Amino acid sequence: MLLSGNLDPTTIIVNLLVLLVAMTVHEFAHNYVGWRMGDPTPAQMGRLTLNPFVHINWIGWLMFALIGFGILGSAPISPYRMPLENRRWRWLAAVAAGPVSNLLLATVFGIVFRLLTIGGFNAPYYNLPDFFQILIIQAVYLNVLLFVFNLLPLYPIDGWQIVYTLLPPDLASRWDEYKQYTQYAFFALLLISLLRIPGLPNIFGLLISEPTIAITQFLMGV
Repeated sequence: MLLSGNLDPTTIIVNLLVLLVAMTVHEFAHNYVGWRMGDPTPAQMGRLTLNPFVHINWIGWLMFALIGFGILGSAPISPYRMPLENRRWRWLAAVAAGPVSNLLLATVFGIVFRLLTIGGFNAPYYNLPDFFQILIIQAVYLNVLLFVFNLLPLYPIDGWQIVYTLLPPDLASRWDEYKQYTQYAFFALLLISLLRIPGLPNIFGLLISEPTIAITQFLMGV
């Protein structure tokens, strides 16, 4: 089973397609929930759409498909444009919406995989062309990868904001003071992961790859 990025042409094309959908849904979820939570900016900027050309970061999209990392897009949302009432929880909902949307997408494709593989090797899945078999698997895997990656508590990832909103005010203030340091840690870990420096453990691999594969296998029932 293909669970990660062998860089053959078919897999690259599949990754690009899957990431295009995953990124679009992720950013739309941020924008839509942020708008529902009271921030008018997504509507004003035309971000309440599933049109990928509104959301996509082209360079990041290509990077993610080829090397497993890239900034896929951004959402123009801010807690300071949301009503004061329950602002903390409004912001949490808007931030969490992105990674949750990817988990939901992965779950849907996991269900599709399970339904198509009922009956073993005579099941409809195994009669599909290789392209569509890879597409279903990567649709689960890459959406889980985005879900897990975006939960890392490192700035500027969604996970940092999620931790920030969940902490009591005094600890949140302290957390904000160390924001820059978590960003340095993020880029350092990313560099180690990409360069595969001998003698240095691939912490990103431990934090991302293993849980991603475990969740993917669980959703697909393999």
